[in-house]
Amino acid sequence: MSQKRTSMTPLELVKLPSLMERTSGRSELKIGLIDGPVALNHPDLTIGNIREISRGMNSACTQTGSSACVHGTFVAGILTAKRGSVAPAICPGCTLLVRPIFAEAEIKNDDLPSATPGELATAILDCINAGAQVVNVSASLAQPSIKSECALEESLDYAAQRGVIVIVAAGNQGTLGSTAITRHPWVIPVVAYDLQRNPMDHSNMGNSIGRRGLGAPGENVTSLGSTGQTLTLGGTSAAAPFVTGAIALLWSALPSATAAQVKFAIVQAYAPRRATVVPPLLNAWGSYQFLMTTKTRR
Repeated sequence: MSQKRTSMTPLELVKLPSLMERTSGRSELKIGLIDGPVALNHPDLTIGNIREISRGMNSACTQTGSSACVHGTFVAGILTAKRGSVAPAICPGCTLLVRPIFAEAEIKNDDLPSATPGELATAILDCINAGAQVVNVSASLAQPSIKSECALEESLDYAAQRGVIVIVAAGNQGTLGSTAITRHPWVIPVVAYDLQRNPMDHSNMGNSIGRRGLGAPGENVTSLGSTGQTLTLGGTSAAAPFVTGAIALLWSALPSATAAQVKFAIVQAYAPRRATVVPPLLNAWGSYQFLMTTKTRR
């Protein structure tokens, strides 16, 4: 008698396989990756679909063992690794715009790598101006101040005006509340779920996260290591690119959809009214079906 499987794969958890069978993404769809540099020589990355946005920091790793390089390569693998690799490889046909924000130095704790609000604001504007339609931010805020948070808010307002969807990791401190980036109404905050469909205790929660956010796989996520090895990690920084990748696939399959339509389909279509600090799990296939129905009726 075969033993019953008690958990799903990360892709199955958020119903991505059926959507991934429909499309591998379009090169016209550009994903901004605000993270560490990426090991661009990795054999499982489609280098022809990766573009670099440099602002005084290398997009390619110079220290493949650094935490910044490990983090950036891991997230890049979730988004745009080659299909058939160890990574989720959600949208390999999409163009990845690598905008490094983390220096290649050791991260001294288990939290997300951090950046100041001003650094994030500049990076978001760089991605928008380079043509990104979706931006993935797997970073926590450091050294907040009123002035720098105003600059971040303005960059997010600009993203909304330009129809660029911003996805951010909610953070791994296990706190209740929000930050300047997770409380912005245009942003989609992402919390980590385990493979039994339970939100993980270390994920930050809050009213804005519960109302406008999503849950995604944050346990036993396997992707690319920066030195060619397989790497398995978790947390909200691993969860966020599942939402980013799903949005990229939706927009690739239905390129005439507006940013507002895609955002509604991914966040609100199957959980329209919320009164909880815990957001629902991403349902990529349900979002695709909803968007297809909406577009067909027009």
